[in-house]
Amino acid sequence: MEDPIRTCKATPTDAGIISRIIERSIRVGCARDHRNHPQTVATWTHNKTIEHIQPWLTDPRLYLNIALLQDKPVGVAMASISGKVAFCYVQPEWFRRGAGQALVQDLEGWLISQGLRQARLNSTRTSEAFYRHLGYQPCARAFMVSGLQAIPMHKGLISVSSKG
Repeated sequence: MEDPIRTCKATPTDAGIISRIIERSIRVGCARDHRNHPQTVATWTHNKTIEHIQPWLTDPRLYLNIALLQDKPVGVAMASISGKVAFCYVQPEWFRRGAGQALVQDLEGWLISQGLRQARLNSTRTSEAFYRHLGYQPCARAFMVSGLQAIPMHKGLISVSSKG
């Protein structure tokens, strides 16, 4: 039996590993979306550097988390106080093993604790089935951004206290 995935809030010292996980997930795991087009990859990754991530980690309007397996980081995700899930990236070798689901459920818990009743995101084609599995539904027409197709999706959030 595999050890359970654990999530925790990211700290400023995690900026380097967050950057590496995101870049690798984009380059390897999202190749279907960017088709290894150098300009598309560069546009997608340019704002995922340590220098860009560090301010996110101290911004109270944002929540970044990390998925850990045996204390080894295997994925990262971020949401904003506005209810937007900004991203969820998992190391490709950890796809379909629960890390992404744990990350998104933790983000949703944070959003609920902030008083939000809905989460929204823009999915890639690669991630659409994953988000549908978690209960997200398309809510607008897909559009192109930086050479990638984005699918607007949303999900109603239910707090534990309102489940009755």
